[in-house]
Amino acid sequence: MNPVLGRRGAVVASHSLASQAGLDILREGGNAIEATIAVAATLAVVYPHMTGIGGDGFWLLHAPGQDMQSIDACGAAGEAVTRGLYGDATSIPWRGPLAANTVAGTLSGWGAAYAYSQEHWGGRLPFARLLESAIHYAREGFPVTHSQEANTRNKLGELAHQPGFAQAFLTAQGEVPQYGDRHTFPALAATLEQLARAGADDFYRGDLARQIAQDLADVGSPISAKDLSRHKAQVKPPLALKISNATLYNMAPPTQGLASLLILGVYDRIRQEGWNPDNVAGIHALVESTKQAFMVRDQHVTDPKAMAVPPTSLLTEAVISHLASQVPTDQASPWPSPNSDGDTTWMGVVDDQGRAVSMIQSIYFEFGSGVVLPRSGFWWQNRGCSFDLQPGRLRSLVPGRKPFHTLNPAMAQLDDGRLLVYGTMGGEGQPQTQAAVFSRYVWGGHNVRSAVAAPRWLLGRTWAEQSTTLKLESRYAPEVIEGLRALGHPVEVVSDFDERMGHAGALVLHPSGWIEGGEDPRSDGCVAAW
Repeated sequence: MNPVLGRRGAVVASHSLASQAGLDILREGGNAIEATIAVAATLAVVYPHMTGIGGDGFWLLHAPGQDMQSIDACGAAGEAVTRGLYGDATSIPWRGPLAANTVAGTLSGWGAAYAYSQEHWGGRLPFARLLESAIHYAREGFPVTHSQEANTRNKLGELAHQPGFAQAFLTAQGEVPQYGDRHTFPALAATLEQLARAGADDFYRGDLARQIAQDLADVGSPISAKDLSRHKAQVKPPLALKISNATLYNMAPPTQGLASLLILGVYDRIRQEGWNPDNVAGIHALVESTKQAFMVRDQHVTDPKAMAVPPTSLLTEAVISHLASQVPTDQASPWPSPNSDGDTTWMGVVDDQGRAVSMIQSIYFEFGSGVVLPRSGFWWQNRGCSFDLQPGRLRSLVPGRKPFHTLNPAMAQLDDGRLLVYGTMGGEGQPQTQAAVFSRYVWGGHNVRSAVAAPRWLLGRTWAEQSTTLKLESRYAPEVIEGLRALGHPVEVVSDFDERMGHAGALVLHPSGWIEGGEDPRSDGCVAAW
């Protein structure tokens, strides 16, 4: 598979209409941030089961000669979201109004990124221009994908009775829209038009905020106008880790970006001659590195204000050396089941000045809480389901606390001058797929497109189901599958291009300025370049 090539800019996203919307912005002279907002807005319409403006988002921002920056656009639990709200329940419900218990931060991320673009990247396009494609598709319609049809059908039993869901996501006859059908979101179109007129902050402190607060009250969500008004995105340095031939960048807590860095840090430390990310030894080592990284994550990562140690202290030489010493090379180690899930879209953009964005936004489960706001016309996330209702735990529910996030966009500055922009959706699979893409491209002899498309493995739970096996796509050779079983891994063979493996993508900016990219054949996406 040959990479897609460009010289003046490139966009990769999990839906082709979104990639093209971003490329349109680059062609008009927009920068990578402006293009990313257009991609994100379009995805929030045309890939509605995966994302939406009622979720959270995280950004990495790179510009030559400037320090790498990140944007944390994660909303916290509302002021009224207490343990008592859930009565005798032992866990937060996955769906419904009480699952819609954290502020939606995505729009604050768009706003913060847009302001950063104008202040630091010479951004000049109006915010309204960046929403044009999304508004058009919401008002005039877009074709339903196989993924939307399948996910609507598979989850209909738990979603059909949620407030507003049937009106927004089913046909007038109450049927699941089929592949190719034209789907519209007229109320969402009006909301996006209001944002185009008033700006992203209107979502939190303007006329739209008042409408959203009333919508939330009407459907029974505990999020209030006060919760919305107190929310702001944070621009801050990302986490970084130097390995043998690159510097890796990822998001700080409350995301699992720490785990993504640790997997590659441990694997780099134990890597041996003859290992590669496609043979038994290499896959085994990556899986075992994942287990070590996940144990650190699940012991420490939560809202950064509640962490006992700073995340940078978990990326030291001593910590990575210790984790590497725990990796067995000749057998599978016992593995504690993680407890996350997720549904997400990742996107990457590189512009003609070498500026780059890696961005991810999510509503958590497919369709989030399933609650669609009656007048505002968008669906609210259920990210707060990751809170623990037991007091005194790492991720216990506390009003005003940020939930744990599986989201983590990635970048890597290679020592030879190449910049790798990469990421994926997929809950628990995100750090694992990032490790597969990076290690294949940097150490495994793959080009950037085949690194994304090649057969993948995934340890444990996915965004679609709860099984805790080591899943391998059926395109792996029989000797690889049996070799991993012989080491003691509970292997489950899945389909050849299995959507449970996530929707990944990657762009590479070369020192001389040319760009190559690869999209995920498991998604509906593409690389759009010029």
